[in-house]
Amino acid sequence: MTPQHTEPHPIWQGRDDSAEQGDTRRLFQVVRHDDAWRSGDGVLLGFASDAGVRRNHGRPGAAGGPPQVRRLLAGLPAHALTALWDAGDIACEGDDLEPAQAALGARVAAILNAGARLVVVGGGHEIAWGDFQGLRDHLYGPQGPGGSLLILNLDAHFDLRSSRPGSSGTPFDQILEDSRRRGLPVRYAVLGISPLGNTAGLYDHARELGVHYVEDRRMQERHLDRRMAELDSLLAGADHVYLTIDLDVLPAAVAPGVSAPAPLGVPLSVVEACARRVKASGKLRLADMAEFNPAFDIDNHTARVAARLAWVLLQP
Repeated sequence: MTPQHTEPHPIWQGRDDSAEQGDTRRLFQVVRHDDAWRSGDGVLLGFASDAGVRRNHGRPGAAGGPPQVRRLLAGLPAHALTALWDAGDIACEGDDLEPAQAALGARVAAILNAGARLVVVGGGHEIAWGDFQGLRDHLYGPQGPGGSLLILNLDAHFDLRSSRPGSSGTPFDQILEDSRRRGLPVRYAVLGISPLGNTAGLYDHARELGVHYVEDRRMQERHLDRRMAELDSLLAGADHVYLTIDLDVLPAAVAPGVSAPAPLGVPLSVVEACARRVKASGKLRLADMAEFNPAFDIDNHTARVAARLAWVLLQP
């Protein structure tokens, strides 16, 4: 399975302000479609998949997320980015999820091994199992640095279902199971859990696995200082961080275009503060965003949020 590279047009278009003063570059003017990225370069990769959401009995449409995020990114100012690489999409055909996740992992590992800064956009949260396979091979392969890994998930759901085959509801159980089998020092934390979206059994399973979690009602703006202190403690205990953002952690009014809208959710300001804190730690090795479903978006509200978060994470 090979990446399907997106052509520069019509997706990568935007306003040309070159007649104005100063640096007027926008991302569509600095995007590249080759594989010539080097250490420190920003790379965007897509995972076009609905299979995991369908298996998890959710509403499909997230496979259309990556191109729509690109459209909204295209017109944003480049600022410190001198180039942005579009690495194309890994597409899941039908229910052929496991080979697609393996192909995603191989692509992720290759990009990370080159030293690039990678943001992957989905697709359902089954993206996490594919991304982790690539990060695992990068960190713990023969040439990898080793060390402890914190997986920080901003999400309304644990995604710790133990049923198989895998789905958008199982990736972190798959990751923790794989890590235990291999003896890898991986810790999982999830911020934004909704009691309405998780059964008592999932809470019990999370506690059995030693998962650190915070519910959505304690992730509001008034709690930000306390949450940042806790996040600093989590970051201090890890050598590397994989940040994964499920856009359904946001309030439905902010992010209506997701597979499972949240009635309360976590404010965008808090989600962005967490992302910036992780990035500032210098330990961020991989970031992704999941569950953007353009079929249910309203006036590109969710697409703009996804583009903003991707822009924040891609800036050097």
